[in-house]
Amino acid sequence: MAVTSEATTVWNGDLKSGNGTVTLDSSHTAEFPVTWAARSEGAAGVTTPEELLGAAHAACFSMAFSNILSGFGTTPESIQVTAAVTFDPAQGITGSHLLVSARVPGLAADDFQRLAEEAKSTCPVSRALVGIPITIEANLA
Repeated sequence: MAVTSEATTVWNGDLKSGNGTVTLDSSHTAEFPVTWAARSEGAAGVTTPEELLGAAHAACFSMAFSNILSGFGTTPESIQVTAAVTFDPAQGITGSHLLVSARVPGLAADDFQRLAEEAKSTCPVSRALVGIPITIEANLA
């Protein structure tokens, strides 16, 4: 069964001086302010499409990696993933870097690296981001 998730943005004004609000419609769990200044220069208290994309990538990778590890017979105790998505105003989104730390009892380091690479290439968000470089640093905790 397919599940469709929705989010809505309402934007006011022009690109440089305007602002908007992103609402997570499906879950009704959050509403975030967005601005061009935050996206192109960085700003506290305001999100960006890249931060939201990073959240999606981190969550998706965590689920995919957990599934792959369990299928290998090594259920993880915990997985922590940070996805750093880079935006260049002149070039757009230029990459996503996954920083992974996991506690997986009984798993050899080489198997951990191989399975992390498999999760990176098979997670649905990674597949959707096929047009940008995706890098990974994965460490057993």
